[in-house]
Amino acid sequence: MAQDVTLATSNTAAAATFGMQPTSHMYMAEYKNGSWHTGQLQDFHKISLSPFALCFHYGQTIFEGMKAFRMKDGRLNIFRPEKHFERINASLSRMQMPELSYELFLNGIREVVQADKDWFEKDSDQALYLRPLVIASEERLGVKVSEEYLFIVMASPAGKYFVNPIKSKVETTYTRAFEGGPGYAKCGGNYGAAFYPAHLARLQGFDQVIWTDGMEHEYIEEAGAMNVMLVVDGTLMTPELSGTILDGITRDSLLTLAAKKGIKTEVRRISITELEKWFKEGKKVEVFGAGTAAVVAPIKSLDIKGNKYSPYMGDDATMFVLKKELNDIKYGLNKDEWGWNYIL
Repeated sequence: MAQDVTLATSNTAAAATFGMQPTSHMYMAEYKNGSWHTGQLQDFHKISLSPFALCFHYGQTIFEGMKAFRMKDGRLNIFRPEKHFERINASLSRMQMPELSYELFLNGIREVVQADKDWFEKDSDQALYLRPLVIASEERLGVKVSEEYLFIVMASPAGKYFVNPIKSKVETTYTRAFEGGPGYAKCGGNYGAAFYPAHLARLQGFDQVIWTDGMEHEYIEEAGAMNVMLVVDGTLMTPELSGTILDGITRDSLLTLAAKKGIKTEVRRISITELEKWFKEGKKVEVFGAGTAAVVAPIKSLDIKGNKYSPYMGDDATMFVLKKELNDIKYGLNKDEWGWNYIL
């Protein structure tokens, strides 16, 4: 579920700014009679749906979270649209919704970014957060797969997601996803079900929860708003993808950059028992979230079953080195060797 939803914490810049201000335009296309129709750029406006619209009743709502940047030479860059396109179609397929063509998806993103290019602040690291969304719009109360949908692209100015390093709790009571379920999809139900455990964690003074597997509550999965990554004695680690973990674009980018820099990487199951052992042995352990909204979010304190640990956060931490490498590519300061930037 990672990566780009605000679980409303006092530590999020989002509480005041992120996702509250739409830009001037939106893009909308309709699916009717078995096919997607040509979309149109429109002024941002409220949409009208019948209370019978199936999206309100049976969970057919999915979305993506991505960003566009103004590069240092003034050009506009949409970051890794192909990877986001693959992921939105994976979500659509899982929720029995019609997949998008790359042409329709990219055209909607491109038109909104071009129309709202003046929303980028000059000489600023601010980005535009892009929210492609697909919802079921057929008017019917019967439990069924919708035959009508809306594809909408919106944007909002995005600065820092988290103001400060994060205080996290490893969640071992509540479960976000089980194998065989839609945990890897960016569907609304995954996020709604996470709000209550996140609320309880906030009451205990935490900013985010780190989810564990639904069977044993032993293996780390992801955080409330992002993938989880660790650096242990110089090795970058992250849980392997499964049906319960989102295929994060930032996660994938950091793994790629680390390999290029000669940093050892491990993608595998990571148990909380193993993590506690590393802390108790005095190993240098970094723990951080990685996601489109947060980019790299350092975790400064970690609670595991009531035991509190302080991950490493020095200026030389690997997570900060990788974050700078990634941002330099997005803003055109480093060579883009992988074709990640889609430049307008």
